[in-house]
Amino acid sequence: MITGNKGTTHKILLLTGCVSGWFALITQFYLIILNNDIPVIEAISRYFSYFTILTNIMVALCFTILFFDINKKENFFSLKSRTLTAVTLYIFVVGLVYNLILRFTWQPQGLQRIVDELLHLFIPVLFLIYWLVFDPKTGLKWSYAISWLIYPFAYLVFILVRGSFSGFYPYPFVDVLTLGYHKVMMNSFYLLILFLALSLLLIWIGKKLVKRDQH
Repeated sequence: MITGNKGTTHKILLLTGCVSGWFALITQFYLIILNNDIPVIEAISRYFSYFTILTNIMVALCFTILFFDINKKENFFSLKSRTLTAVTLYIFVVGLVYNLILRFTWQPQGLQRIVDELLHLFIPVLFLIYWLVFDPKTGLKWSYAISWLIYPFAYLVFILVRGSFSGFYPYPFVDVLTLGYHKVMMNSFYLLILFLALSLLLIWIGKKLVKRDQH
């Protein structure tokens, strides 16, 4: 049980995650419809084709479930360390790839810049802090690293299939029209290796922290 000052900090962090997460997602939804000269249905479809958006939705849901204590019930919404560590992995990759590769490909201004920083920097760091400080990280197994690849792999299949019909690819390193399938497959392979390596790193950190807390 989290009590005292740590309990207050826990609640403030969760509330900050809820508010910033849903604000960023809703505002980005508004901006992508407002700033694109394409049909609304296509704009909505593109919004949900970004790994950043899908993963931030996961994070916002986790923050919300934890803040409202829905997680205490043993039901569909129960969030175990396995789930929270997987979401930590996904949002960490969002922040890492964007800030190392994509940040310099455009210069967002005004409200778009605020949303951009929330989705790609503030929220990833906040969720990582939550995982490090408050998640018990119990029961993590090395084999989870393989199952955690299902989501990014399924996402890759989705955007490649969608792109083959629409011609739209959400990220430059998977743009088949520009790079061709061979290069896109190589880029995707490297990204999956990154997911796997970071999965193993998070599991290792989790095991170390659990062992430390037991002494």
